[in-house]
Parts: sequence; structure tokens; C-alpha cells
Amino acid sequence: MSADKSTSWSYTEGLPSEDDVLLRARERSHELGIIPVSPGVGAALTVLAAVSKAQTAVEIGTGAGVSGVCLLRGLSRQSVLTTIDIDVDHLKAAREAFVESGSPANRTRTISGRAADVLPRLTDSAYDLVFVDADKPSYPGYVEQAIRLLKSGGLLIVNDALDKDRVSDPAIRDHGTVILRQVGKAVREDDRLMTAMLPTGDGLLLAVKR
Repeated sequence: MSADKSTSWSYTEGLPSEDDVLLRARERSHELGIIPVSPGVGAALTVLAAVSKAQTAVEIGTGAGVSGVCLLRGLSRQSVLTTIDIDVDHLKAAREAFVESGSPANRTRTISGRAADVLPRLTDSAYDLVFVDADKPSYPGYVEQAIRLLKSGGLLIVNDALDKDRVSDPAIRDHGTVILRQVGKAVREDDRLMTAMLPTGDGLLLAVKR
């Protein structure tokens, strides 16, 4: 990354002004050893959720609720966010963040379990938005399930898609980077999808289902 690009990235990430709800959610994240989405990604999630006009959304990887709060703030008051995480402590922290954000309990559905087990039980073509931010080795399966879950016109968002700039370097062949590179290629070549990549955070891969 050139100095100018690096400066612009830092500037962009520093633009969002986060309130106490998000700052406390970030504190819980660090206490639990979770790396939350960056402020730039959080702001992008809010905007993307708003422009998608989603009524039903799925989050794969709840963390401590930073990304969930950002999504809820962009979604309409009638929308419902289903968020999945294997760790009950993560879900507890996220529920605290959702309550502090003023989101009514009926707008969120927290599910404890392995996403690979939970996702197949969700209804085909029933969701307007799916956000993937969980264990990277499982991304191929999560993305394929997300495509199944999305309605026509639904939005897929994949976090960490550039893997700290490693995906763009073919010489880097570590397992996680190779998986993310393969996921990006598969999504771009999927005739069911229209795609774009944003360099926000560690990369946001976007796809709209035709």
C-alpha cells in the first residue's frame, strides 16, 4: 500500500464517530478476546443495511454485538436480525449491547450453536441480507448457505475478504488466505450474483443475488 493509500485508509477508518453503546460493546469484545469490526466497517454495515431496505437479516458470527448494533441501526424498525454464534458468552454480551442500543427484544433472534448446523434449518429465499463474519475456514460453506437463504435482490456481505491485503498477493499461500481468495473467486464467478469489493476495514465482499 502506498503512503497516500495508507493515509486515506486510516483517514476513512477514523471518520465514524461511535457513541457509548458501541464503545462499551467494543470493550466487551476485547474482554472476551474478540476482534470486532472496525469503525469503518461498522459505518458501512449501517449504510448497507439501510439502502438494502432489508426486513429480515442473518448475521453469522455475533461477537459481542458491535456489528449487530450497526446493522440494527440501518435496518427498519419492523426488521428482524437473526444472529448466530457458538459461544454463549458472546451472545450474552451482544444481548447487552442490543438492549443498550434501545432495540426491542422482538427485533433480534440470538441462536446459540454451530452456524454449520443452524444455517441449514433456516428457510430458503427468506432473507434480505446476510453478513458473514465468523471462522474463516468455514467461509465457503457459510457463503453457499447465505446464497440459498437470500431472496432475489438480497445482499451478501463477507467481512475480512482481503485478509489484511494478503488475498491480493498470490505468493501468500497460508490456509486462511487461500480460502478467502477462493471464496472471492467463487463469488465473482457465480452467475447468480452481482459483486463488488470494498477496501473498508480488511475488505468487504458484496454480492447481490439476481
